Amino acid sequence: MSFVDYYEVLEISPNANSETIERVFRYLAQRYHPDNPDTGDRSRFELVLDANNTLKDPAKRARYDLEHRDHARLRLQLIEEAGDREGIDHDVLIQNRLLSLFYVKCRKNIRDPGIGDAELSDLLDCPPEHLDFHLWYLKEKRWISRREDGLLAITIDGVDRASSQVQPLTANRLLTENG
Repeated sequence: MSFVDYYEVLEISPNANSETIERVFRYLAQRYHPDNPDTGDRSRFELVLDANNTLKDPAKRARYDLEHRDHARLRLQLIEEAGDREGIDHDVLIQNRLLSLFYVKCRKNIRDPGIGDAELSDLLDCPPEHLDFHLWYLKEKRWISRREDGLLAITIDGVDRASSQVQPLTANRLLTENG
């Protein structure tokens, strides 16, 4: 299950005291109660109830606050990583490297172009879970696909993509060698 920010649900600060929690809960419960013909919303009402039940109990709130802090820390890390251009550039390099691997494997043996997840992990000296995002991306772009035998192989679109990545490098190399 994904994390639910109960402070957001109740629209209060994590520093709110029990009286504030109770006051805001009563207001929101009345607003979202399913019997309210104007603003009733059962799923929102149940979320408000869950938030209140957790935050009004001191022991539950203490446990929840630990989880809330961890989640806030993860959000901060996410924000920092999103601002790190080098991380995205590194991902692009990994994806191009994977595509090149699939390209070469297919070129060497068109009848057996597939590579398994474990073999891929070994070739790149990288745990399979670190490749999940990149393989997902390549599959969504339809540059690779999973074959009937369960192995991954490059598609025709992937071959075109891999070829287009090599052309600028080749042209650049020719210019620098002749210059």
